[in-house]
Amino acid sequence: MSVSQDMVATWRRPRAVMRKLLSMGVREDRALAILFAACLMIFVGQLPRLQRANTLEQQEWLATASKASDKVATFQAEIAITGFAWLLVWPLLFYLIGGLTHIIARLFGGRGSFYSARLALFWALLASSPAWLFHGLVSGFIGPGPAQQIAGVIVIGSFLTFWSIGLREAETNPTGALA
Repeated sequence: MSVSQDMVATWRRPRAVMRKLLSMGVREDRALAILFAACLMIFVGQLPRLQRANTLEQQEWLATASKASDKVATFQAEIAITGFAWLLVWPLLFYLIGGLTHIIARLFGGRGSFYSARLALFWALLASSPAWLFHGLVSGFIGPGPAQQIAGVIVIGSFLTFWSIGLREAETNPTGALA
């Protein structure tokens, strides 16, 4: 199956998809591609929120007769900082978090590997990325309020569900235990 089909299948059968990913063998390039795709999708999901904040602040600045061009430069800086964070900083942190979860799982009898624990985390991020995109749209078009909070619960709930199920499968399934 393609990655997009696996993402859809994860929403129905996360354990089966994780088992399939683990059966493909240890491929760090695949794990890294999954991580970067997830971080890119999450970054794109942030853009509507950033645009909404910029538009609202720009309206306030125009009302006070300030320069709008200064605000454009600030908006571009916000996009650059958000992109830097999601495409460079967060991937490094996710590698660290994946390693730490494997160490913690080992303390409780986990039989997986560092690779399988990282793959479970990275796949949970990618599989939940449609929820991140939805949250970004709600944040951008509707703004703060109950709808944004519900979208946030969907993001956190889907991510934690996929990660916990995937990590359990990764730590109980000896496939890929060599890395």
